[in-house]
Amino acid sequence: MKLISFLNAGQASYGIVNGDDVIDLMPIMGAQAPDLKTLIAKNLQGAAAQAAQTAKPSLKFSQLTLLPVIPNPGKIICVGLNYTEHVRETGRDFTESPALFVRFPESQVAHGQDIIRPPESVRLDYEGEIAVVIGKGGRRISEADSWNHIAGYSCYNDGSIRDYQNHTTQWTAGKNFNQTGGFGPWLVTSDDIKPNQVLTLTTRLNGVELQRATTEMMIFSIPRQIAYISTFTDLNPGDVIVTGTPGGVGNKRTPQLFMKHGDVVEIEIDAVGILRNGIRDEKI
Repeated sequence: MKLISFLNAGQASYGIVNGDDVIDLMPIMGAQAPDLKTLIAKNLQGAAAQAAQTAKPSLKFSQLTLLPVIPNPGKIICVGLNYTEHVRETGRDFTESPALFVRFPESQVAHGQDIIRPPESVRLDYEGEIAVVIGKGGRRISEADSWNHIAGYSCYNDGSIRDYQNHTTQWTAGKNFNQTGGFGPWLVTSDDIKPNQVLTLTTRLNGVELQRATTEMMIFSIPRQIAYISTFTDLNPGDVIVTGTPGGVGNKRTPQLFMKHGDVVEIEIDAVGILRNGIRDEKI
């Protein structure tokens, strides 16, 4: 099942996607699940799917203004340096535990919206990644049980302002300029993607493939990430884990390659779909 968040007549809503047809779940689920995060928290995905079977699609996906898949996550925790090729191209050391940083919700845009290049930098880089959305909350989740805590998967572009990221050894500033990351187009629920299923991740800039990797190439697997993160903080429904980018980032190419006004960047996961965003210079 594919679930999206979107605007309908200016009001935030969410629904089920089937081809170009969309069933708006807001009127169906009512007050018991006013948004996708609440639907996941109450484990109502099955009930929503069943109720939607008798509902007629009222919207077209191609005509909607989307929102980031989870517009209101409690936490967005990102994993850095999680593919061998990327660690090597950055010249950093391998670590025994995942390197983590956070993103803020304001740093994200949805599928079909422009990623904004701020005037403070011309070093806006792409980072294709797989996003995991937590469905069942928990603390100190075991690796063996981690799959039961996943609501689904989406595409993510961890867009990075490289010079701000490299001002210090901490990455927060370069990872959190407003509207620099992409999240979408939808959430593919975990019943459609099996535990340990190999996923292929690809990044294209203006149609040219720049990154390709599979989940088999991760240094820290998705279960390892969930177990490690939930050791120090509660993971709650709707929280997002962004699982790391492979080698091939623009900052480490010769010559360097950064996204500019008018570019189009695509992040594709074979079992999920394609996240597509244009690049636009911010006007101030």
